[in-house]
Amino acid sequence: MPTFETLPRFTTDLQHLTPAQRRRFHRVVLDAFVPDLRTGRQFRPGLRAKRVQRSTGIHEITWSMGAGPAERATWQYGPARRPNTPRVIWRRIGTRDILTGP
Repeated sequence: MPTFETLPRFTTDLQHLTPAQRRRFHRVVLDAFVPDLRTGRQFRPGLRAKRVQRSTGIHEITWSMGAGPAERATWQYGPARRPNTPRVIWRRIGTRDILTGP
């Protein structure tokens, strides 16, 4: 299982989401993000994972569950706390607006 850390800004963003949005994020992480990290291969196309433009080492995943704007989260890889175990530092979560300060 990968290890995770959250930046204070991510925690603040998360508190501003609705309960349904938080549930969708947790579902996406548990059902898709973590399994893909474990394989060590590319992320599945449905996560739309990519590097954030004009940034160094920051990535994003995007998901959409129904109507409304797509939801996304940004993260970076951190130093592993356990050998061969990815460490993810969550940076921001929300809509496209988070990309102004990923």
